[in-house]
Amino acid sequence: MIWYILIVGILLPQSLAHPGFFTSIGQMTDLIHTEKDLVTSLKDYIKAEEDKLEQIKKWAEKLDRLTSTATKDPEGFVGHPVNAFKLMKRLNTEWSELENLVLKDTSDGFISNLTIQRQYFPNDEDQVGAAKALLRLQDTYNLDTDTISKGNLPGVKHKSFLTVEDCFELGKVAYTEADYYHTELWMEQALRQLDEGEVSTIDKVSVLDYLSYAVYQQGDLDKALLLTKKLLELDPEHQRANGNLKYFEYIMAKEKDANKSASDDQSDRKTTLKRKGVAVDYLPERQKYEMLCRGEGIKMTPRRQKKLFCRYHDGNRNPKFILAPAKQEDEWDKPRIIRFHDIISDAEIEIVKDLAKPRLSRATVHDPETGKLTTAQYRVSKSAWLSGYENPVVSRINMRIQDLTGLDVSTAEELQVANYGVGGQYEPHFDFARKDEPDAFKELGTGNRIATWLFYMSDVSAGGATVFPEVGASVWPKKGTAVFWYNLFASGEGDYSTRHAACPVLVGNKWVSNKWLHERGQEFRRPCTLSELE
Repeated sequence: MIWYILIVGILLPQSLAHPGFFTSIGQMTDLIHTEKDLVTSLKDYIKAEEDKLEQIKKWAEKLDRLTSTATKDPEGFVGHPVNAFKLMKRLNTEWSELENLVLKDTSDGFISNLTIQRQYFPNDEDQVGAAKALLRLQDTYNLDTDTISKGNLPGVKHKSFLTVEDCFELGKVAYTEADYYHTELWMEQALRQLDEGEVSTIDKVSVLDYLSYAVYQQGDLDKALLLTKKLLELDPEHQRANGNLKYFEYIMAKEKDANKSASDDQSDRKTTLKRKGVAVDYLPERQKYEMLCRGEGIKMTPRRQKKLFCRYHDGNRNPKFILAPAKQEDEWDKPRIIRFHDIISDAEIEIVKDLAKPRLSRATVHDPETGKLTTAQYRVSKSAWLSGYENPVVSRINMRIQDLTGLDVSTAEELQVANYGVGGQYEPHFDFARKDEPDAFKELGTGNRIATWLFYMSDVSAGGATVFPEVGASVWPKKGTAVFWYNLFASGEGDYSTRHAACPVLVGNKWVSNKWLHERGQEFRRPCTLSELE
């Protein structure tokens, strides 16, 4: 038994070579099949153990009957020469066979399979990443803990519940990040489910221990004291709680002595400190961004709406689109965002996804200081790059973009395919390089990103919109469509109204692919104007 435990111990660190499962739903689906295979292996092991126990049980029943008869008249029993012979045979050989049967290890197949599959298991980073994603979704879509715990999310096909252990784990993840706001919310949810009678390995003492400290860290001393007293009612000998009780009482006494109007200060403290604090990755437009993700705060007026149209587009009399023009829809006026309908087929989408899946890796962003690619917490997805020369479908898609936009794709970046993970998102950003980032695309030698073409390759059950906080626009994913906008004015100046974000995916699987077109080669296709902002 020791040898396979050692093997598991040796292989376990290798799982660290496969981090980031939580950043791609597409890759997470592989884990479902892995777990199914392990369950099948486990059931085979259980069946083998049951067969072994059935054999042992038959041995026990036979020997029980035999020894019951023999012990009634031992001398008479062994006086029979056949019984004497069989007794010698049983004790000398048959009990050894029984011993071998009992010692027979039927777990080899299961342990071997588990050892192999464990190399591809998620690691601590994945578990913490998935937990943080739930907290992110909670904030972005204004979801309370009870709604998430009961699985009452819009568009869900497979409803799932969070246990006390799950809520406790989410609270602990928040606690580790010094996020006491979410620690309080999830520990309170765990406590509520325990009060409702849910059976759990987590006890109220453990929950109250975290909860009381999280509340104290947010400045609500009265509530922290109350929770600590409640903890001590359950466990009077709790060392940390007894220490905290004395400390809280000392602080409260000190506050009363120092300030006679302590009651007013406490009410102020409860109203101000109970609010969610500024996040580490704080964005000036976070509130606006999250509202747009929920479909709120969209600034399109009826008067402007009347100027948006649908039309057939032939790519400026392009022969490919004269008889079968593309369907265009104006999504927004300034910046002008155009949606192309039925512009990529389901078959093409599947080919692109199949090409991308083996290469998916954690999505990166351009570091403005170094100009190099790096991962970032504000972009949670996996991506792959596809060249036109490697598959005719990719080449055909690239030419379609050129024909419909009138821009040269020979200087564009390769087609980037992205799959978003649990709560997958890309917070507000610019696609183009600003003036303080002169080296952002220096290595490419093709100038700045003049325009963005974005394919939606899946429908999303809930969430996942592309939003433009500067102008209050939301564009929702629709499979088979694409949106297009210019990042630069014709003068070459950046259009700051194109700052945009990919909202967290609440429910579903979001696949997109995008093409960033660059300035070089567009000199006569999109001539410079006399005005800087046109």
